[in-house]
Amino acid sequence: MITLDADSVLLPEYSLLLVNEMLRPGNEKLAVLQTPYNSFPNGKELLERVAGATTDIQYLIHQGFTQFNGTYWVGANAMLRPEALHHIKEEIEERGFRVPVFIQDRTVIEDTESTVDLVSKGWKLANYPERLAYSATPPDFGSLLIQRQRWANGGLIILPKLIKYIFRQPYTLTIWIEGFFRVHYLASIAALNIGMVIVLGHYFESSIESTWLLITAALPYFYLYARDLRYNGYPMSDVIRVYALNLLLIPINLSGVAKSIQQGFSGQRIPFVRTPKVLGRTSAPLFFVLAEYGLLGWWIVGFGIDITHERWMSAVFAFLNASLLSYAIVRFIGLRESWEDICLALPFLQFKFKNSKKSSITQISDKQSVYTAKPCIRKINER
Repeated sequence: MITLDADSVLLPEYSLLLVNEMLRPGNEKLAVLQTPYNSFPNGKELLERVAGATTDIQYLIHQGFTQFNGTYWVGANAMLRPEALHHIKEEIEERGFRVPVFIQDRTVIEDTESTVDLVSKGWKLANYPERLAYSATPPDFGSLLIQRQRWANGGLIILPKLIKYIFRQPYTLTIWIEGFFRVHYLASIAALNIGMVIVLGHYFESSIESTWLLITAALPYFYLYARDLRYNGYPMSDVIRVYALNLLLIPINLSGVAKSIQQGFSGQRIPFVRTPKVLGRTSAPLFFVLAEYGLLGWWIVGFGIDITHERWMSAVFAFLNASLLSYAIVRFIGLRESWEDICLALPFLQFKFKNSKKSSITQISDKQSVYTAKPCIRKINER
């Protein structure tokens, strides 16, 4: 059977190719076969195009995981073998009834946790090496924030289960390579964003060692990333915009990691918040808007301190990151949009917002995790 997200589309030959692969001799233990989705091409908004570029890079990464038996189920689309789902079935009691559960929902990335459940039972997963599925990319910062925060939440909770699976296997080079890629997938968002905060808040000595360290660490990465962007049909210069977007996403990713830690200590499952699919713009919570400007202010102050102490290498690094974050705030969030979101969140400023010419905005309630789309519905009725 095929699972498919509401905002995803499949090419006509998807079923034919994947069924043929599932029925090949030797693939009897193949539980999940998928083609990681690509973004819809030619996005109208700059943020949509740049965020879509990161998605298309993920397509290449997931294809590489299959080479080392490290495939993860990516829930936007997949072909599933029902026998495998029955093998990981559990029964729970809900309101006095015994209910079979095939896909665990302890976290908001249930496809990732189900991957660990499947491989622990001896099943395999694979990615089909063709672009057969496409999915929509959030077109504004508010909706992208919800998606990326959800992606960052849950990996640390699943990590102990994955480690148990790895250490139960025979100690071979193959399992350690598989374990490396699987652990990297679950822990990389937390490690990378915490590491970036530490690195970006630390000053560099103006020495030849520090200079060569930055050159040898950064240049190969940016070159390879730019090359992959070109292979995916993007200009190589988009690597700078992708880096600016990653800077913008630091507070969002850290908040997702914090929610994982919160659930780990409290035991209470974090509610699933769906990415909005609405007309108009989704407003961003006040905390994240202020966090972006606070991060920018921190780096600007750091730049001034580095100049004062004549730490020229560190000053250049701080200046570049502050400049790119400024670019991301202006182009990916918008100055006017930032002010609108602040006005919506603060009651004493709402009268200024109501008296101004405003766009159709969808607000999300943090308490109820529901969307209020009245402006959008009104706009549809007018049409």
